[in-house]
Amino acid sequence: MGPYEYEVASIDGDYAILRRTDNDMHDEILVARALLPEEIDIGTALHYEMFTYSIV
Repeated sequence: MGPYEYEVASIDGDYAILRRTDNDMHDEILVARALLPEEIDIGTALHYEMFTYSIV
């Protein structure tokens, strides 16, 4: 699975909306914050590969 590049578009409680940045579609997905690094904030760039998110 992946690799994919995302940006944190918004944070709403226990969930974050991630916008894909490595294609022209800019798809958005809803992800539980428990699956993301604790240090994320709006605008944080993320790399997703092998079911793991990491800050770029």
